Amino acid sequence: MAHLLSSSVKTLLRKAPTASFGRTTATRSVTTLQDTLAAQVPEKQKALGALKKEHGDHVIGQVTIDQCIGGARGVKCMLWETSNLDPEEGIRFRGLTIPECQAVLPTYSGKQGDGEPLLESLIWLLLTSEVPTKEQVDTLTAELHARAELPSHVIPLLNSLPKDMHPMTQFAIGLNACQTESKFAKAYADGVPKTDYHLYCLEDILSVFAMLPEIAATIYRNVYFDGVVNKDTSLDYSGNFCRMLGYDNPSFDELMRLYLCIHTDHEGGNASAHTTHLVGSTLSDPFLSYSAGLNALAGPLHGLANQEVLKWIQDLKAKFDAEGKAVNADTITEFAWDTLNAKKVIPGYGHAVLRKTDPRYTCQREFGLKHMPDDELFNVVETIYQVMPGILKEHGKVANPYPNVDSHSGVLLWHYGFTQFQYYTVLFGVSRAVGGLCQLYWDRALGLPLERPKSVTPEWLAAQVAK
Repeated sequence: MAHLLSSSVKTLLRKAPTASFGRTTATRSVTTLQDTLAAQVPEKQKALGALKKEHGDHVIGQVTIDQCIGGARGVKCMLWETSNLDPEEGIRFRGLTIPECQAVLPTYSGKQGDGEPLLESLIWLLLTSEVPTKEQVDTLTAELHARAELPSHVIPLLNSLPKDMHPMTQFAIGLNACQTESKFAKAYADGVPKTDYHLYCLEDILSVFAMLPEIAATIYRNVYFDGVVNKDTSLDYSGNFCRMLGYDNPSFDELMRLYLCIHTDHEGGNASAHTTHLVGSTLSDPFLSYSAGLNALAGPLHGLANQEVLKWIQDLKAKFDAEGKAVNADTITEFAWDTLNAKKVIPGYGHAVLRKTDPRYTCQREFGLKHMPDDELFNVVETIYQVMPGILKEHGKVANPYPNVDSHSGVLLWHYGFTQFQYYTVLFGVSRAVGGLCQLYWDRALGLPLERPKSVTPEWLAAQVAK
């Protein structure tokens, strides 16, 4: 069939080269993110238009009743540019695995592979599919710092919120309040042509990225400390965020870079990404769209899972400390079976798509082995990793008995004294903006329509079976 494809459609079949084969890097002649995207948009518009025109009626899958009533698991009906999740391999960001990203994306030191990737480099990669140079990343860092000032009404609003209001609720309020700065909303009201939507969308997206750390840090400092937020814009995005939170430790900076990078994107079907895309398809601006995504992320089945993992581990440790028993493979096994027999789940294990150990877990484990090999909670997590898959396989009711990203992140943060686990999902929210909004840029650049799937009633389903 390939010989029947037009040249425009064939451009979509070009597989992105992996890091080990010399992935294309952005050339020094294209110095800005905006110029890089401007060069790509026309070709991508042409290619996707040709695919739809020439092959729009091609069937790509079927839907079962089980999928219809079971959360649409595995239904292929959503276009997502920035990442792909394979059940066996895990996540790829624009074709690159996490280890490949760690090998080729620019780091704070400027030396490839020396430290964790800068979040700015992943923003560039997800938006453009190109690996940027360190110089290009530095220009993006400077631009984000320049855009970071919050509207004058936002800090007083955050300061007025009850201290016992959940940090994620405050986070969504804070971002919604910044919507007064939306250039996309103003341009739409002024009647800008559809072909220019993506230009104003990008303006908003970069502003959202820039403003999120101070909103998040203000909430953290208000709820748990003195409300004072200090900055250091000589640092990168993640390092400056750490200073705003009140942490000044190069090792913690590296953890934050890793944490923010690996939580950015997990293809489009997860609740926060899909919600951002769905609301954005109504032409709500990026501020409103990602505020909706944050509310999805706040759900216990999504972003709150990492704090539940930490609580489970601490409950485990407290039980056996009180009984004078060591926390080891035997006692972990006992506690796990107590949890399962109580009809509860083991937090941090299993995934809706993955069927192997989450590579986001693996890279955090490697970080722990390097930076905190003797940490008590880290070693508890390590022992859990050794015994839990076997327990869950024996239990027999879990499709994936392996750890996911949430199994490790809370313990690593705890090591550095970041113990306010109710806040952890806010960190996730700062990161997940990158995946959802990079895709939102391409939604507008490619002119994707309002999302509106067809729903069916239980009676209709029953009638299909009766035919």
